[in-house]
Amino acid sequence: MRFADERLRPAVDLAARIDHACPKRVVDLGCGTGNALPVLAARFPEAELIGVDSSPAMLKKANSTGFKTQLADIATWSPPEPVDVIFSNAALQWLPDHQSLFPRLLTCLAPEGILAIQMPAMHNEPVRALQSIVASSGPWSQQLSGVTSAPPILEPAAYYDLLSERVAAIEIWITQYLHLLRGKDPVVKWTMGTSLRPYLDAMRPSDQPEFVAAYSKALRPHYPPRADGTVLLAFRRLFILAKK
Repeated sequence: MRFADERLRPAVDLAARIDHACPKRVVDLGCGTGNALPVLAARFPEAELIGVDSSPAMLKKANSTGFKTQLADIATWSPPEPVDVIFSNAALQWLPDHQSLFPRLLTCLAPEGILAIQMPAMHNEPVRALQSIVASSGPWSQQLSGVTSAPPILEPAAYYDLLSERVAAIEIWITQYLHLLRGKDPVVKWTMGTSLRPYLDAMRPSDQPEFVAAYSKALRPHYPPRADGTVLLAFRRLFILAKK
């Protein structure tokens, strides 16, 4: 929630590009705390809207916004009846086997339904790549053996090959957002609610400060403050719109 505005921008951009005349049922798959639900409600005011997530804590916050939610494993979720729009903002990158997952999600759509997805495309960037390096090189390495963050997503062309023959229309694009962050080690703070979370959750609380300090030191040369103290985080995101 610390960077709610920055994390919401891709959801706004994706929702604006969904070209469906009058969807009756819209699902936010992996809705988290429900930040995108008001965006979808404004975009499709006549639709029945439901947020789906596997985290009770996040859904508790989403419920406070007044929207309908469902507790479910988004890896295996399927609707009781076909839906018109499946929207997913920065959630599906946490799931493996996209070769099976994405075609399965298409089967959950009604005729002319739309699959609208946004995922970070940052696996090779220092902010992500240094996590595993630091995890394997300190006194916490044994605790973190086998721990990983979100797996790499596929290349854009692979998603095209996977989906294009199954849909009537498809759009795929990448946007790089330049986030202007402030404060001490703001890139580290950015990751602590997302990609760094699996490492922190797997280690003893007493070891977390030293681990975070080592990760911060490794990141600083790659994300130096500008003259005014602002740190620039270039963040690439992959977008997919597939119409059945």
